[in-house]
Amino acid sequence: MPKKSQSASRPFYITTTLPYVNSAPHIGHAMEFIRADVIARYKKLTGFEVFFNTGTDEHGIKVYRKAAEAGKSPQEFVDNCAEKFKRLLPAIGISPDINFIRTTDSRHVAAAEEFWKRCEKNGDIYKKKYKIKYCVGCELEKTESELVNDRCPLHPGQAIEIIEEENYFFRFSKYQKPLLDLYRKTPDFVIPDSRFGEIRTFVLRGLEDFSISRLASKMPWGVPVPNDPAQVMYVWFDALVSYISAIGWPEKAADFEKWWNESGGVIQYCGKDNLRQQSAMWQAMLMSAGLSPSRQIVINGFITHDGRKMSKSEGNVIDPFSVVKEYGSCGADALRYFVVRELHPFEDSDFTMEKFKNAYNSHLANGLGNLVSRVMKMAEANLPAPVSVPNEDFSGDAVQNKTILGDILPPDFKKALDEFDIQKATNVIWAQIGALDATIQETAPFKLIKTEKKQALKIIKELVAGLYQIATELQPIMPETATKIMALVKANNAPESPIFPRRD
Repeated sequence: MPKKSQSASRPFYITTTLPYVNSAPHIGHAMEFIRADVIARYKKLTGFEVFFNTGTDEHGIKVYRKAAEAGKSPQEFVDNCAEKFKRLLPAIGISPDINFIRTTDSRHVAAAEEFWKRCEKNGDIYKKKYKIKYCVGCELEKTESELVNDRCPLHPGQAIEIIEEENYFFRFSKYQKPLLDLYRKTPDFVIPDSRFGEIRTFVLRGLEDFSISRLASKMPWGVPVPNDPAQVMYVWFDALVSYISAIGWPEKAADFEKWWNESGGVIQYCGKDNLRQQSAMWQAMLMSAGLSPSRQIVINGFITHDGRKMSKSEGNVIDPFSVVKEYGSCGADALRYFVVRELHPFEDSDFTMEKFKNAYNSHLANGLGNLVSRVMKMAEANLPAPVSVPNEDFSGDAVQNKTILGDILPPDFKKALDEFDIQKATNVIWAQIGALDATIQETAPFKLIKTEKKQALKIIKELVAGLYQIATELQPIMPETATKIMALVKANNAPESPIFPRRD
């Protein structure tokens, strides 16, 4: 568990979905990690004690088949995949104290089994024979109305499979009214509103019970069903429990109480293809187990490439490791910038390396980077000492003088982040960058210093203070860049080389 901060006023729990490990990390995973990390850093820097969670979803038929294709045991296969996701986190500047849970961890398996028992005790698990159409890509049952030409529109390259067997079912139908009551009482439960409307409509149409197990003789790679070794848990039932097993449920009652209940509930980031699972199925499961619902579900759109959904079959998947490596020491923050400002926070957005380079040159190399060089060159050449700036140490949970960072952040910046609109928050910063550039253009202090030295020095000091304010706001978004700028201001030094070298 994260160490408690002296200045923390309230616990805050945020989690990403757990990426499925049937393939290597891609840019979509990086996007979700980065967005959740921005919120986690923002909350930490404004006085909250934060538990930030991610991990890997490692059971199910897709993993089982991929392991067989690779000639490896399922455990060997997922061990290798999990390490790739672990390596991605520091590569894209994710908070080093992030918690990483794997659904093959023994503590998670024990939690999933206990969760099953509680739902079963509540009368919500029963066994029956059934026949369904099943999308292996989604790991979900599909109705005829959800298919296009008998294919799942999210995975058109995969044939729909027919499952016909005797499995355990969860009484999802029992929870239509409780879910609608939850939605009514929590009008911001799903963000954005358009996705909230979708899930309300889905629940209003009526709910069907869903299968929560598979025959171990056909697909043995899963958490065993308690008291029935012939069945393993359906991957979604198992994986969703990770959000509570990560914080110690059920054996660490005090930790669970703190992060799940005292915090006001978990914030969950996920993709739009997870809307049903996260905001309806999981919430019903929590109700069945006698646990409080999540606080909010924040839904990302997809990343497309030249207008087409990214997929391995299309050959258009972008590797985040390669993007970061190509842009060198500033690669992580360059990627973070593109994700938070150039991609829509809630809808589908296009990502190409050409768009990435153009945004980098326009807004980082020619924008922020050029501003830092211009301001700090004037400061180094003309100021006898560094400009006085706040003495806060924003590198950790606490600040040296007990001041909370939120006290000096612009209201519109804070409001945007509180509403998970990271793009709007970043636009606030870039408006400030534009304003400082305009001040330099209008006042030309580098010329004025020759005739009106006192006035020129005043302008330069104001520019440096403005630059430091920008760095303060950049900390959750581009932490390495913020640290570099703050260090330059405190030392009254210009950068020896551009912090964002232009790319040709």
